[in-house]
Amino acid sequence: MFLELVGTIFAGLAFAGIIMVLNKMTGGRLPRWAAPVAAGVGMISMTVASEYSWYKRTKDTLPEGLAVIQEVESRAFYRPWTYAIPFIDRFAAIDTVSVRTHEQVPDERLVDLYLFGRWSPVSKVPVAVDCAENRRANLADGADFADDGRLLNADWIKVPSDDPIIEATCGV
Repeated sequence: MFLELVGTIFAGLAFAGIIMVLNKMTGGRLPRWAAPVAAGVGMISMTVASEYSWYKRTKDTLPEGLAVIQEVESRAFYRPWTYAIPFIDRFAAIDTVSVRTHEQVPDERLVDLYLFGRWSPVSKVPVAVDCAENRRANLADGADFADDGRLLNADWIKVPSDDPIIEATCGV
């Protein structure tokens, strides 16, 4: 975040500097407001470019085995351009390497779900998935297992078969 702020300030200085050089080359014919307006345009352009490139930059640095399963697009009235072209400010990924099963309950799997946000830290949530019954349970508060490998205190949620977590986990 700090580096983006520094980049935005430098973009504003660069745009203003270009206008100042052009003003010098034209003998001072540009209006006095041209440099501050150019600085503002440069800073807004840098911010917009950073917002739109965040997802790709973050996705490209994910380690092997982390698969993106869902993206959340952002639109806001104070960013009118996002209604024409929304940008992705959050996404979820599962660690396909971390999928765990128990030999006595092969249809139930445990997987780590990672939640990424533009201005928030990465969250890791363990999730139980029942591939046979299309249901899943959030295990963020912990879980107890019986001797046969079944979950004892899970709040199972019935989901459609095209649920991204079910598809990604059960397809492994």
